[in-house]
Amino acid sequence: MDQPRTVVIGISGCSSSGKTTLARLLRDIFPETFILHEDDFYKAESELPIKEGLADWDCPEAISIPDLEAALVHIHETGTFPVSSDVPTTSSSSHRRSNHGCCPPNPSLSPNPSTTTNSPPPSPNSHPQQPTLDSKEDLNTVGPCPATPHQIARATAAVQTWLSPGHPGSLIFPPSQSPPSRKKTTKICLLDGFLLFSPPPNPSLTTTTPTTATPFARVTSLLDIKLFLQVSRAKAVQRREARDGYVTMEGFWKDPPGYVEKVVWPNYVEAHRW
Repeated sequence: MDQPRTVVIGISGCSSSGKTTLARLLRDIFPETFILHEDDFYKAESELPIKEGLADWDCPEAISIPDLEAALVHIHETGTFPVSSDVPTTSSSSHRRSNHGCCPPNPSLSPNPSTTTNSPPPSPNSHPQQPTLDSKEDLNTVGPCPATPHQIARATAAVQTWLSPGHPGSLIFPPSQSPPSRKKTTKICLLDGFLLFSPPPNPSLTTTTPTTATPFARVTSLLDIKLFLQVSRAKAVQRREARDGYVTMEGFWKDPPGYVEKVVWPNYVEAHRW
């Protein structure tokens, strides 16, 4: 059987604009869907640039872009996460994760990260962790889900109807009783990231020199669909400051006072000025 076609959907926007919440909701209601987090490709904290006297987690230089690109190529080719076959040889807190942020598969976990088909929607505050991916982002909370259980149930029911025989969705996601040659024809990868979209090539739409390659140009080219979430400065600050913090390779990061105003928002404005 041919490898399944994989559609990669990039969900980007300012920090705390709702990207992870939306990605988790879509994963819960659509079949054959999994999430790749840009945050899982952060460099070690010791390698981050400094801005306003603070470690800058919100710039292109903080991301291992080649690893992210390689992971997206692998997903397009196979419809699966890139999985390391090598067990890490050191427990040092500063050890860089290789193989695109992935760890050896756990035999106790299902090899298929998409297990939502024909399953009741999970609690909006409980999202399953994804097998085979060493995801730090999946350990982070993003606050209460804005969608009610009733709304999630209605959306899930609508998707199930769309997937049923005779409806368009059944051509994209064949039902389980279909012949093997028609199963799993399409998978969806949701790439959740604060920096994903490069300026367009049209020089009239960008402030950058046409010959200047932007850091995420290759990443942008690997996205089939692009979603951009907008949020006001006040709302972004409110949501970010309400978070407990973030799990990192080294341990845990809590925004220092003024981090959003000095680093997050200025970086967001600069990166999306075009």
